[in-house]
Amino acid sequence: MIIQTGQRTDIPAFYSQWLLNRLKEGYVMVRNPFYPSSVSRYELNPQIVDLITFCTKNPLPVLKNQELWNELSKYNQWWYVSLTPYGKEIEPNVPEKAAVAEGIIELGKRLGSEKVGWRYDPIFISEKYTIPYHLKAFENIARRLCGATKTAVISFIDLYPKVKRNFPEASDVTQAERLTLGKAFVEIATKYGMTLRPCAEGKDLAQFGADCSGCQTLAVLENAIGKKLKVPKKNSARKECACFLNGDIGAYNSCGHLCRYCYANANEELVRQNMKSHNPASPLLIGELTPDDKIFNTVQKSWIVE
Repeated sequence: MIIQTGQRTDIPAFYSQWLLNRLKEGYVMVRNPFYPSSVSRYELNPQIVDLITFCTKNPLPVLKNQELWNELSKYNQWWYVSLTPYGKEIEPNVPEKAAVAEGIIELGKRLGSEKVGWRYDPIFISEKYTIPYHLKAFENIARRLCGATKTAVISFIDLYPKVKRNFPEASDVTQAERLTLGKAFVEIATKYGMTLRPCAEGKDLAQFGADCSGCQTLAVLENAIGKKLKVPKKNSARKECACFLNGDIGAYNSCGHLCRYCYANANEELVRQNMKSHNPASPLLIGELTPDDKIFNTVQKSWIVE
């Protein structure tokens, strides 16, 4: 099976010690975000966990923790690292961009470029972050990451209710703007040895050479581990999304980056409360088990086709 870590929060950036403890103890518990008293228990065992996927804005705490890296090295891994051109007014707690770039390069050295992807998303247009600004920034980052990854993912901002509340001045990127950026990004990505993969953006950019099949498809994950997988059928979270997503061990409203465009945080105060409730020794990312919790042992097995 596959364990996901990055759909709801950023575990490498803020909860690396907890992750180490979970790997050492061999299990993790996850509270259902829609039915909080329902708790799933996952075994963390490389014999049944075929792959652990990450999506982070800061891989450095993991890279600097040798004990954690040793534990993770027992598993196949796939990493997406987000590196965008936005300043602290948009991403207040994201580390300096140069440091994140070095983290991506180090991941590429340790794992290989086929197991690391770069995300330049979400893209929005503003008075400061214009189309020329994005084109220059994208090329500068692509040039720096050349050789560390073969994948560049883009998406345009989605104005979910949480995003509208936390980033009211944001607006949709027009179709013309999407095509202008997409065409140029394909050319830049190709120049630096990368495939451009739009995330849940339809097929519009395929005409320019983008791979519009999805950013974390079964094929992407199979390529990362070098083996075929027989996975259970699963409905996509969104009709535009072709990615294989399941088994996420994170929790919403717990990402301390506090990016204004984030879909996973309702508000800053709730995030701060949840982060205070984090206990690195707990089997849950946020909080503790209660007497009313109903724990379900998740059925797990390897999906690798021998």
